[in-house]
Amino acid sequence: MDTEAQWARAREALTARAGGAWRPGAHEAMMGMSSTEWTVYMHEQLAVPLSPPEILESIVDELGALFSVELPLLPGALQAVDAAATVGPLAVASSSPAALIDLVLDLAGVRERFATVLSSEDVPRGKPSPDVFVEACARLGITPPEAVAVEDSQAGLEAALAAGMRVVAVPSPHFPPADAVLARADVVLDTIEQVTATVLRGET
Repeated sequence: MDTEAQWARAREALTARAGGAWRPGAHEAMMGMSSTEWTVYMHEQLAVPLSPPEILESIVDELGALFSVELPLLPGALQAVDAAATVGPLAVASSSPAALIDLVLDLAGVRERFATVLSSEDVPRGKPSPDVFVEACARLGITPPEAVAVEDSQAGLEAALAAGMRVVAVPSPHFPPADAVLARADVVLDTIEQVTATVLRGET
């Protein structure tokens, strides 16, 4: 999904509407955080005068409406899921709220491809902590070194690396990870269309 720009706009717009104080770098600071973490950040650091649950409800409603009209799938994303499914069992390990994950999987028609679906809401810490990846691997019955993570954000890459997974980076063009983090990935690709079974198996 190409959603970081939508997340950034939705958070900044809500901050403005509610009378908070948006600041440069706020979205980057929230990238990878669980919904529990970033809603508290908006309430406390951006002075949004809504409770964290109210902030979450507003953002989820706005993004859910946008996704229902037009799902921002990356070109080649569904083919990448199909390719990955030939390699082994799949998991979603996302920082998005569970409600949005469920909506996207249903709209994209790929829910049945995933053996487990996990939001960072379900673990103690969001990315860049490795918790969501470690738990996803546990639910798949494998260890992190046996798994491969496909990630586009700096927080996601750092989380997968911290978990000890093999890492395939497909850098977000909107919020590109630092070169030093990309250098630690096993593979760096230009687009999700380049995610193939061969790449995921580490055969190239």
